[in-house]
Amino acid sequence: MSKTEIIALTARKLWGSRARPTIEVEVRLAGGAFGRAFVPSEILKKLESNIKSRNARPQIEGFDITKAIKNFHLEITNLLEGQDALNQFAIDRLLCELDGTPNKARLGGNIIIATSIATAQAAAAAQELPLWRHLGGNNSSLLPLPEIQIFGDGMHSARCIDIQGLMIIALGAETFSEALDWTAKVYHAADRLLDNVKTVTGEAAKSSYPPFFASNEEAIQTLMVAIEKAGFTPGQDIAISLDIAASKFYKDGKYFINRDNTELDSDEMCAMLIDWAERYPICSIEAPLAEDDLDGMVRFTWAMRNKIQVVGNNFLGKNVSRMEDTSIKNACNTVLVEPNQAGTLSETQEALKIIKSAKMNCIASAQSDDSADTSIMHLAIGWGIPQIKVNALSGVDGMSKWNEGLRISQELQNGTLPPRSIFPWR
Repeated sequence: MSKTEIIALTARKLWGSRARPTIEVEVRLAGGAFGRAFVPSEILKKLESNIKSRNARPQIEGFDITKAIKNFHLEITNLLEGQDALNQFAIDRLLCELDGTPNKARLGGNIIIATSIATAQAAAAAQELPLWRHLGGNNSSLLPLPEIQIFGDGMHSARCIDIQGLMIIALGAETFSEALDWTAKVYHAADRLLDNVKTVTGEAAKSSYPPFFASNEEAIQTLMVAIEKAGFTPGQDIAISLDIAASKFYKDGKYFINRDNTELDSDEMCAMLIDWAERYPICSIEAPLAEDDLDGMVRFTWAMRNKIQVVGNNFLGKNVSRMEDTSIKNACNTVLVEPNQAGTLSETQEALKIIKSAKMNCIASAQSDDSADTSIMHLAIGWGIPQIKVNALSGVDGMSKWNEGLRISQELQNGTLPPRSIFPWR
């Protein structure tokens, strides 16, 4: 019996960061090694994303995972016992064939991605390697550039602003550690700026500040002031990244901007964002137009080409092969990579190959309602993904990942970031 042969699998219910039940899978090997993966319990149902397997009669705020765990012990355990954990592709193929649906609807996308990652963790442990080294070998040498939220609201709390997230990217930092240091200074500067803000309407899903702003643009202005108060030059040391999540306020061909009390068509939405990008140190905009407004995405990306990072998100969904479609390729220059969207690690890696072959940039992204699992950091480093977007620099779910990055950067001696020349903003 090989030491990497799977001899036991277990699934259990644990709790996510927002008091919603989710799943942890544990895979044990003949040699004594084991791996675990704890998947997030998402707040938002993503369009075209994998269906999560939950009870027909929900128990806690519409969330329960009893059915998924039952499926695991009835079907997945018997399927994978005796398989070699080193053969990730075969494991993932077996899981997909067992489910038999294109969107992991029968067994549940949550249980499948947790099993896939736990298997990789076990295989890495059997070789006495960290996951990032198991995935990338000796080629792994760079840390991803952090993208970290400072202000957040959007659909995640009381809709103080329409923009889902206002983040910063320390594009002038030379190391991963320095990028986090700079972000922490801006985070605390923003905290001091908000001391005089009388209305805070609720905790944002990504654990950053959700204050009351008079307009969406005021939020951008305040973030720029926070960067300056922290002692940095906006646009040179640190730039702003926006997650618009435009699909959330798009209906019948119109964008309804509640905070600004205005209604915009696609061209007007493009014009507003282009104006912001020209007047503020914005280097990246995610989901600037709705996923149903593909023509708008193409127009916006063309207007902003070689100026900023235009990030496509849900309009790609699970079908990253759509990147081969010319219209999709022209609709953004950067793509979020989320393992739960792809379904398994093998599918995620295949998605990365397609993205790179299309000459697009990519960002490893954790979910908003996340756990303390640090696999996303290992995937980003192991696969050489140049950026990572995780929760704010607070909360155990976000900090566990940032701290894991610091541990890995110490092992790599300097934690060097990718060269600035590879990014659209340069």
